[in-house]
Amino acid sequence: MKTDVLIIGAGPAGIFTAIEMINRGSRKKITIVEKGKAVEDRSCPKSVTQRCVSCKPNCNITTGFSGAGAFSDGKLSLSCEVGGELPSLIGSELAQQTIDYTDGIYLSFGADTHVEGSEETDEVRDIRRRAIGAGLKLVLCPIRHLGTEKAHDLYASIESFLVEKGVELLLETECTNLIMENECCRGAEIVKDGRGDSIYADEVVVATGRRGAAWLEDICVEHGIAHQPGTVDIGVRVEVRSEVLETVNRVLYESKLIGYPKPFKNKVRTFCQNPGGFVSQENYDNGLAVVNGHSYKDIKSENTNVAILCSHNFSVPFNQPIEYAQKVGELTNMLADGRILVQRYGDILDGKRTWDKELAYSNVRPTLPDAVAGDITSAMPYRSMINIINFIQAMDEVVPGFAAHETLLYSPELKFYSNRVKMDTDFNTNVKGLHCLGDSSGWTRGLMMASAMGVLMGRKLV
Repeated sequence: MKTDVLIIGAGPAGIFTAIEMINRGSRKKITIVEKGKAVEDRSCPKSVTQRCVSCKPNCNITTGFSGAGAFSDGKLSLSCEVGGELPSLIGSELAQQTIDYTDGIYLSFGADTHVEGSEETDEVRDIRRRAIGAGLKLVLCPIRHLGTEKAHDLYASIESFLVEKGVELLLETECTNLIMENECCRGAEIVKDGRGDSIYADEVVVATGRRGAAWLEDICVEHGIAHQPGTVDIGVRVEVRSEVLETVNRVLYESKLIGYPKPFKNKVRTFCQNPGGFVSQENYDNGLAVVNGHSYKDIKSENTNVAILCSHNFSVPFNQPIEYAQKVGELTNMLADGRILVQRYGDILDGKRTWDKELAYSNVRPTLPDAVAGDITSAMPYRSMINIINFIQAMDEVVPGFAAHETLLYSPELKFYSNRVKMDTDFNTNVKGLHCLGDSSGWTRGLMMASAMGVLMGRKLV
């Protein structure tokens, strides 16, 4: 098989590379390889079974057209201060301009015109004042909330658009390796229905997302693609009654708070807040179960969930941050028989595990019904656990009641960001013909920044 531009991964970065090439009038043949299903075929059976059934060969929540983040909560962060390190590569001004432009593309495909958290009100200033008093920084970031079910419709429209414009979309097709000849990337090896094949291309774009971070790391090592150890985030997903976060939900929708709690002073932050949302389980190829959160437009729970993530940066000689985080997750899964652990915050402070009967009479009822009550401290690294506890206590000064005894903590919440691939401002790696985008590149974290990176890539490939 031969194509002009081969894109590996149909997440936001890969999708928007193709969209921008089309919008710029490119006549090049574009082929997208995606190991998951079409967006219209992505559905989680848990809505019927009430329990994760570990779909094979791939989890429909984390894999398929539109990627993992788009299918989980569908939030677009409209500030270049949020979403990764891409501004440090291309400059903050260009990053913000591209985000604004990319937002227009989302609107053209039916995104909600309403923007959350865009006004500097007295209530916002009061939240910031309390955050400062607690030693936290409030990052004000306008958010366009697609909603899990609305994102499904939006990306279905994008999928149809790409097919109508002649993009070759190879779904349920896995890329197993890159084809290298004379220190140049010439294409990729693929497998579909158990049969192998090769696709040759003039330009290859790897955009495998957070889900493909470990795969890309192996590829970088095998083929000498220059990279450096990146960050991994280890944390928990916290769930409280929505009354506790009522003001924050109303005026900001998402509280982006950053702190460096003593004694370790690692970066700890809130991420992916879901007012009226639902805690969910995601499964990776190696059987690892991790926790995430969903937020629908039309369906609401009584709770709000938000991730609290502790960033880990390792120095020489250690260079396997992704494997480190996976081991933490595997140990937690072992304690929960392959599922997600949940524990009350007060029980952590009291040094005891949580029991199912205690959850049954709590004010905060878990929105993940098959989570296993237990002791997450038996698997969580000491450094991470202390950071999380101290951050929650600081959050309680901003939002009284956040550190209540009945506040629920789910584990493991892990964010794998690929070892950062070294590239120039045109996203060229040290291997000719090879480019890396989105969360798998280590430069972005989230839907909008990955989409914007794809737009810039599309302009280079026209």
